[in-house]
Amino acid sequence: MIINHPLLGPRDASEFTYLGDAALLKRPNPKAETAANDFYRYQYLRDNPPGEHRELWYHEQGDRSWLVVTRNTLTHDITKVELARYVARSLK
Repeated sequence: MIINHPLLGPRDASEFTYLGDAALLKRPNPKAETAANDFYRYQYLRDNPPGEHRELWYHEQGDRSWLVVTRNTLTHDITKVELARYVARSLK
């Protein structure tokens, strides 16, 4: 699988480490009344949807950047690759 890195161009997926659902970028509010339950769900409960899914990938054997890759989990087709720092900023 080839990941088209936004800064470095096409790279083989073997350079990256898969880190899970990109929803992890949106951490629960630790001051909320439901914080304990929210953090439990954040840490342990994950969806595994078929089809389009946003995932975190780490460029371990490269520039050490974090990416959000939108990938079809059935076909492995990648439709979008973004730097995670920009995605995280847009969540605030």
